[in-house]
Amino acid sequence: MTFKQFRKEKDPLGEIKIPFHAYYGAQTQRAVDNFQISGIRMPRPFIKAQGIIKASAATANLELGKLSEPIGIAIIQASEEVIAGKWDEHFLVDVYQAGAGTSFNMNTNEVIANRASEILGDALDSSNKKVHPNDHVNLSQSTNDTYHTAIHISAAEGLVQHLLPALSQLEQALHKKAEELMPILKSGRTHLHDAVPMRLGQEFSGYAGTIRDMSQRIEGCLGSLYNIGMGGNAIGTKINLHPEYIPKVMKEICQRTKLPFQEPPNMFTFMQNTNAPIQTIMALKELAIHLIKITSDLRLLSSGPRTGLAEITLPSVQPGSTIMPGKVNPAILEMTHMVCCQIIGFETAISTAGMAGQLEINVLMPVIAYTLLHSIELLSNALSTLVTKCINGIQANGDKCQEWMEASLSLVTALSPTMGYDLASQIGKQADEENKTIKQVLKENGLLTEEIEKKLDPRKMV
Repeated sequence: MTFKQFRKEKDPLGEIKIPFHAYYGAQTQRAVDNFQISGIRMPRPFIKAQGIIKASAATANLELGKLSEPIGIAIIQASEEVIAGKWDEHFLVDVYQAGAGTSFNMNTNEVIANRASEILGDALDSSNKKVHPNDHVNLSQSTNDTYHTAIHISAAEGLVQHLLPALSQLEQALHKKAEELMPILKSGRTHLHDAVPMRLGQEFSGYAGTIRDMSQRIEGCLGSLYNIGMGGNAIGTKINLHPEYIPKVMKEICQRTKLPFQEPPNMFTFMQNTNAPIQTIMALKELAIHLIKITSDLRLLSSGPRTGLAEITLPSVQPGSTIMPGKVNPAILEMTHMVCCQIIGFETAISTAGMAGQLEINVLMPVIAYTLLHSIELLSNALSTLVTKCINGIQANGDKCQEWMEASLSLVTALSPTMGYDLASQIGKQADEENKTIKQVLKENGLLTEEIEKKLDPRKMV
């Protein structure tokens, strides 16, 4: 028996050779040949979303009598296998592909059509298969509505199932750490110089509040992502569409995702713009900016351990130097910072791609899809790692916090109401020039009364 390496299939441009056991077809093969660009394929959540769309469309078309029962059932089964990830290796189209995602949509249509035909008894190399990728799998659809919809579905699922839980986990960890560290008094700092006392737990409560605010901001993006233009077809005019198709396909998508997707208020707005992905990446960029601030703070607070602030100690996760024995670096914080830098760059990519929308469609949706989903994945993974390998294990160095607080020149701030700003400034200046504490200078100048000493108690300043 001769082993066949290739089979031949046709598309509107003619005949082309395809690996014999591939479930994709001619148009996918042309895209693979044309776009040898990055080797990066669309991520699993996007493939899953396409499977959800195809299964939902087939269900609606079956109910409306536009597909025969055997073909409709076979398409649904094949689509559900795509949802489950059974055929991921057959989704080969590069992220950087033909505009609007036509190549990837056809990759999906061909895989599902060939698998559905196989379910109905056809071999992969049959010349007249029962299921056609355009006539059956893509029925009532266009790349322009389905690809856009797949971005919204996969991004919404990514936020709900991964990023928002990771943010909640981080907020809770920071809040718990704030409560744990609340008894520790320390010097605050502004402009990286001495400021009035505060509680270490108050510092961490600020971080927790920032993450809570960002969770709400990102959750607010779901409203736009839940608008999906299934049925808009090529440009939003719903051409070739059964009047009951949209409500049926929407109901099926909602049932399969357990999320409240709906028809957009204006179908043409949906088709023309990628505002929901832009809004979402903007929120992710803002999150990245705040995370850089928080992780930079934690690196400063843990700096040393002998020559820095050393007010907190981070968990040791790995050796930090190939030349300095025993050195341990803030590796998890550094990783998080790098991820955030990448997210900020990704926002630029999506924003500039969003500007490429012309007339009825944005042709750069593939790079928007990939970049948005990769951003959600990166942040979700980074935040979970940040919590489990860093935040949960942070410990306070109470002695060091007290040492810095007592040495702080800004303790003199408590004397302004009694002594006036000018005299308090002179005391602070003298303490700085003579490398003494505020109390020492007051005592030497005969100003350290019982009332003044009470005012200098840091616990009364927080």
